[in-house]
Amino acid sequence: MISRFVAFLLLLYALGFAWFSIWLPQPLDLRTTDAIVVLTGGAGRIDRGLTLLRDGAAKKMLISGVDRSVRPHELAVRYKAPDTLFDCCVTLGREAIDTRSNGIETAHWLEKRGYDTVRLITSDWHMRRAAFELRQALPEDIVLVYDAVPTRPSLAMLFKEYNKYLLRRVAALVGI
Repeated sequence: MISRFVAFLLLLYALGFAWFSIWLPQPLDLRTTDAIVVLTGGAGRIDRGLTLLRDGAAKKMLISGVDRSVRPHELAVRYKAPDTLFDCCVTLGREAIDTRSNGIETAHWLEKRGYDTVRLITSDWHMRRAAFELRQALPEDIVLVYDAVPTRPSLAMLFKEYNKYLLRRVAALVGI
């Protein structure tokens, strides 16, 4: 009886990993939101956010998890964006050090500005856990839409992220 239960749990785990790996979140259309939140740590994320900001998909953008030594002008040069875009519309969030604190930093930033809708930009393999962390930190009335940056993650990367996602879900269930 116990071996069947363990086999069942292993089957659920394997099916969950298959779902997690095969159906990665996708980029979003150009619908507008009040704000864009970009989580640092992966190629294409900031580019995607700046492009959407320039195209009018949102009024403001938070880049969460920026190193304290980075200056707005440095990012403007690196991403070939005008300094005026960073001056008016981009906030560099410097408090977050991991995905969980990205959620907290984002919640505080949105609350100060009174925004109701936000577009989350991160890598496709990272989106589910990042969205979960944001949902944990945000009030229920904030609309969160997902805009994943396509990548080519390795099987090892997907396996690691799937386990982090599961562990975080379990931790949230027990109140951690």
